[in-house]
Amino acid sequence: MDLRLAGKTVLITGASQGIGLATARAFAAEGCALHLAARSAPALETARAEITGRHQVAVTVHPMDLGSAEAMVALAARAADADILINNAGDIPAGPLHELDDAAWRRGFELKGFGYISLARELYRHMKARGGGVIVNDIGNSGENWDANYIAGSTGNAALMSFTRALGGVSLNDGIRVVGVNPGPVATDRMVKLMKRRAVDWWNDESRWQELYAKYPGGRPASAEEVADLMVFLASPRAGYITGTIVTIDGGIASQGSII
Repeated sequence: MDLRLAGKTVLITGASQGIGLATARAFAAEGCALHLAARSAPALETARAEITGRHQVAVTVHPMDLGSAEAMVALAARAADADILINNAGDIPAGPLHELDDAAWRRGFELKGFGYISLARELYRHMKARGGGVIVNDIGNSGENWDANYIAGSTGNAALMSFTRALGGVSLNDGIRVVGVNPGPVATDRMVKLMKRRAVDWWNDESRWQELYAKYPGGRPASAEEVADLMVFLASPRAGYITGTIVTIDGGIASQGSII
């Protein structure tokens, strides 16, 4: 299926690894130019070399700490030509309420919560002036499948789900679509960190984290590529009447009410 994305420009945050890098590869395969933003300059340069070695697309990297509104505004100015925004950078800490102080909550929300909102607001202005665009928020199924041992993540993700639905409900009048993706467990370095935390919660032994695989649907987490493929489709003209909604990709975990 031709997704009709060739020639589009895409901004992806958290693009140096995991879902962000997989998404960059998938958009490049569709013929899209890329703006890739993340903290690690070496990792971004490695990603650029790999992608440009495989595809005839332009790749601009933006190594920067995205944990402030000022950084997001600066990034939006550098990538104002983006037709598609993939909000993906985030690292909300795991743990129950009594283990997380205000500083931990604020650090997590500054990058993923306020960061998504700030970048969406800035890019929305540019997209509206050009007559169209797409914003895809990579959120997480804990926003619909609440977990007291990931209470900051559940709270932040639920807020971003509401933000996505509220903005996406009216954005098509400006030619812009706003959608969200709710992955469950995905085979990334961040997932390993969260699984180790879960192993501590359950067994007081982080070394047992791989035992959690047996509890997942199909005995496995999603791959980063599966999430990337979903986001690329949602960003494409093939999904041109989809806005203001969240698509969950978790193997049915939220539907069965599991917190794994």
